[in-house]
Amino acid sequence: MSRSNILDGKKALVTGGSRGIGSAIAKRLAADGAEVAITYAGNKAAADATVAAIEQAGGKAVAIQADAADDASQRAGIDAAASALGGIDILVHNAGVAEFFEVDQDTDESFAHQFGVNVRGLHVGTRAALPHIPDGGRIILIGSIAGETAAFPGIATYGATKAAVAGLGRGWARDLAARKILVNVIQPGPIATDLAPSEGPVYDLLISQVPLGRFGEAEEIAGAAAFLAGPDASYITGTTLTIDGGTTI
Repeated sequence: MSRSNILDGKKALVTGGSRGIGSAIAKRLAADGAEVAITYAGNKAAADATVAAIEQAGGKAVAIQADAADDASQRAGIDAAASALGGIDILVHNAGVAEFFEVDQDTDESFAHQFGVNVRGLHVGTRAALPHIPDGGRIILIGSIAGETAAFPGIATYGATKAAVAGLGRGWARDLAARKILVNVIQPGPIATDLAPSEGPVYDLLISQVPLGRFGEAEEIAGAAAFLAGPDASYITGTTLTIDGGTTI
């Protein structure tokens, strides 16, 4: 993909940007001209590889260790990213975890961990970032179609966290409209990442529900994020963009 200049001069932070969808988003925003910071919880090698790929393509990037499950670490990571970039024009909250237990097997610890990363971490991170985001900035939250539909047993708690993400996105769009900060949610369906099944009964179940007959690619989510970050999305806020190959039709 050739580099465009629609995000030249913009500073973008992608949480959980070391691999998968987050890495693809970071690379795409950099390809469109933004300087990019990514945070990662523990996989430094993957984070360094993402930064190296961006730099080899002529972009600028930095990786910062931050654990979205820890309030102090999340705040420190946001502040470090803002300092390294000189501000944050585009905030993409991608960091998340998924654990699947049917209700009679679920645990307090798993419930708390998923809400801690997927909801509290996002809430803490957004509040920490707002002083660094100028009027007219963009906030993009990565949710999931699991917030709207339960594709298989054991997805309830994860789905509840992603329903909360969608609710925060709508509410924050209202809260920040006076500052012209646009807030939108992307809800991916099944996406081919290293964490997704590529065979077996869960894969067979998921693929059977996708009218287009395939998993999506991380780059397809990245393209939507780049659109929402760019000038063509200047009248879009408070929306939920579902990218799922028709799964939730």
